[in-house]
Amino acid sequence: MFNRILSAFSLVLLLGMFVSPAQAQIALPGSSAPTSDTVTLPDPLTPQAISEMVARMSDDQVRGMLLDRLDAVAKEQATPKNRVTLGEKITKLWTAFYTPLIGAVLALPVMFSKQAEAISIFAGAFGGAGLLAMFGFTALALAAGFAAEYALGFFTRRWQKTEVAQDDSTLWTSLSYLFRRFLREIIGLVAFYIALRTVGLALLDQQQLVFVAPFVLYLIWLPRLTAALLRFVLAPARADLRLVNVSDNWAKYLYHHLVGLIFVAGIVRFVVEFNLANGMPLAESRIGFWLTTVMHIYIVVIAWTAREGLAEIIRGTDPDRTAFDEVVARYYPVFVGTISAFMWVLMVTITGLGMVEILLPAPQYTTMAWLFLLPAFDTTIRGLVRHLLPPIIGEGPVAETAYRATKRSFIRIGRVIAGAIVLLVIAGAWNIDLRNLAAAGVGSNFAGNLIEFLMISAIGYIVYELVSLWINRRLAKEMTTTDGNVGEAGGDGGGAGGSRLATVLPLIRVTAQTAIAVIFGLVALSALGIDTTPLLAGAGILGLAIGFGAQKLVTDIVSGIFFLIDDAFRVGEYVDIGGTMGTVEKISIRSMQLRHHRGLVHTVPYGEIPKVTNFSRDWVIMKLMFTVPFETDPNKVKKIFKKIGAEMMEDPIHKDGFLEPFKSQGVFQFDDVGMVMRGKFMAKPGTQFTIRKEIYNRVKAEFDAAGIPFARREVRVAISDPEHHGTLSEDDKAKIAATAVAAEAARLQAEPKP
Repeated sequence: MFNRILSAFSLVLLLGMFVSPAQAQIALPGSSAPTSDTVTLPDPLTPQAISEMVARMSDDQVRGMLLDRLDAVAKEQATPKNRVTLGEKITKLWTAFYTPLIGAVLALPVMFSKQAEAISIFAGAFGGAGLLAMFGFTALALAAGFAAEYALGFFTRRWQKTEVAQDDSTLWTSLSYLFRRFLREIIGLVAFYIALRTVGLALLDQQQLVFVAPFVLYLIWLPRLTAALLRFVLAPARADLRLVNVSDNWAKYLYHHLVGLIFVAGIVRFVVEFNLANGMPLAESRIGFWLTTVMHIYIVVIAWTAREGLAEIIRGTDPDRTAFDEVVARYYPVFVGTISAFMWVLMVTITGLGMVEILLPAPQYTTMAWLFLLPAFDTTIRGLVRHLLPPIIGEGPVAETAYRATKRSFIRIGRVIAGAIVLLVIAGAWNIDLRNLAAAGVGSNFAGNLIEFLMISAIGYIVYELVSLWINRRLAKEMTTTDGNVGEAGGDGGGAGGSRLATVLPLIRVTAQTAIAVIFGLVALSALGIDTTPLLAGAGILGLAIGFGAQKLVTDIVSGIFFLIDDAFRVGEYVDIGGTMGTVEKISIRSMQLRHHRGLVHTVPYGEIPKVTNFSRDWVIMKLMFTVPFETDPNKVKKIFKKIGAEMMEDPIHKDGFLEPFKSQGVFQFDDVGMVMRGKFMAKPGTQFTIRKEIYNRVKAEFDAAGIPFARREVRVAISDPEHHGTLSEDDKAKIAATAVAAEAARLQAEPKP
């Protein structure tokens, strides 16, 4: 009983968190004023006091307290809450934007006086002698830093070795030289910092370091670090060592003005921290606002003035640039100006909302820097892929197309990874943990769901590109290493086919790409809080409907699968399918396309294929017929055929096409014209017609040299009086002419139709 009462009272206290704390005393129902039944909460509210109070309470009192608390919670939840409309949000943001502008303009008359006041406070805190000592000690610390940097540079100068000559500079030599120089400069800057810090801590007190440390960091060390980075990338004094595609004029311009931009940004940071350290709020002088505005204007001026140089850098030297690359290069200066203006507007709006503490770590500078560098990263990725990609496999248009496709796949993967890195860095600058945001719970946090959706989509795209990349490279290797030209048949059909893998890989590629897109698409949609169960159910019903309503389609697909398993045909092979002949040009899921040697294209569904006759598998035997007069010596012809076969086996042009040499098969038959001599040879598919043409040419030349004529069809007319054949009558002449016409007509009738 006591435990139940204690549990109920704990629930009452938990519900009490949702009502006003002013309700310290609760009267039981039916009581208008405190009575003996009124329960007063003990003060302080300790566990021991609660236990004692519950021990004194009756069940009715506990029940009444619980009901009162529940009624209070229900009443509070029923109270309509004021919701902010979209128009009110826009109005609030607009007010937050223009309010700081007006305040900055109104503060212009007192800005310099306020800044002078901050300087006066600073000078008064140290006094004349203190300022002189601080500046002197700072100069000594700087001198020690520069001396340490020079000494270390003197001992590390040998790392630089000899300077690269302009005629001998390559990508590797340039990169090696610039990296060694950059490493020397970085080590020098580290030595400068260590010596400066050591001497500064020994000579300056904590109050002086508050001023000196930001001064050295923002106005000396960071600009020098930026200069070292820009000398590594732009190499303004050595065009032959430059890692980016930009002229000398724009390289020098960008080098000087980007260092100047970092110096201006350092002035902004130093002045803001200086004023805060000397008791000058940012809202009074507004000098930080105007200096930041000057910096953003400086960015726009640099981007617009050097737009040609920036476009050259982004365009790069890759000859396989796409239209997207050209658009990015052309509008990159506009992109820089737009980002700068947007970040200025965002900074002003955040200031107007009273959240200035968000801007103190300077996340806007980090965001601008990484967004500005994003197109430069893209150019770097394209350059690295161009130089690190394995060489092209094979020769010809197929190999070149595969090489370009491989390069674009690597570039797209690099772009996704670079975009993800930039997104994470920018989120970290604004103290946004994307991982926790994505794990906040599906359906409960739209921002978290959106981040999770983007992450899944990015991973799916990378997997999609990797699978496509592997299949495309494997397909290119199969197609470019095939002996002979796939499908080439000299215009008569019967060309050589590709490998079995080259036939199946395109279907595997389509299937894999579709599966990856569907799987990751459904997972990404579920991350947004969308229930994918109806989609899966609809897909199942659609598949069932297709199965019942399109049985012919299912038959075609299943038949095609078994034809491919049986390896009945390959792309490039010449086949006969129920009287339809042609080269296999394309294979899809339900049908195949045959290209006739006269150019016609036949589309044949797999389900309608009764049988396949393949003319291009493994080897081809060609048998050639030659008709010679009856009086020709067959052995002489046989020797000629043997000689031709031996010569062609030694011919570098045709020897690789033979599997068996050309040889005679003797007399095949006799006809009305003469003896038919037959020869044969075995060749690789796709080479037989070229070899046949060469054999015809050589047989004709050898027969002419040996005095062997080819037999021709003749018409002989018997004349009754051969002694008077010189004086033929008109009837005899007419008979001879009619006989010749009839023989020609018979010959034409006997010839095969094309």
